[in-house]
Amino acid sequence: MEKKDLIQKLNWFYFLEKNQVELYTAQSQQVEDLYIKKALQRVAAVEQGHVENIARKIRKLGGTPSAIGEKIAPLTGSTAGYITGQAGLIALLEANIKLEEKAMKDYKDFLLRVGKDEELFNILWDHLIDEDLHTAWFANKLAELKAQNAQLKR
Repeated sequence: MEKKDLIQKLNWFYFLEKNQVELYTAQSQQVEDLYIKKALQRVAAVEQGHVENIARKIRKLGGTPSAIGEKIAPLTGSTAGYITGQAGLIALLEANIKLEEKAMKDYKDFLLRVGKDEELFNILWDHLIDEDLHTAWFANKLAELKAQNAQLKR
């Protein structure tokens, strides 16, 4: 993959990860359940690490993290976080699962194209595994909440 294309693709991930940081931060400010609030804050912190890893790699390749990632991603993330936070925990978790699944698909596709850059290969694998763990946590919590709701309806 050419350096220019690599930087462009990394800027997509930069946008995605910055969006996720703001999304989970906004969600954490709206939920009342302390455990879910803390989990969302922790997920946001992990995503912030992804932002920093990607920005560092973009700079190392001679690029600059995109202005769209800097300016638009926080706005879209916080807006989506507010909307999903207002929709209730089940809708919030379902939306988060879909977002994480999209991130995992993008990471998997990119991993197949990075070539011989071992550092980038390892960064992408780390991020992919984190996204998978986030998805599993969200799915587990969603199943738990649905089971609780089913119990209440009996």
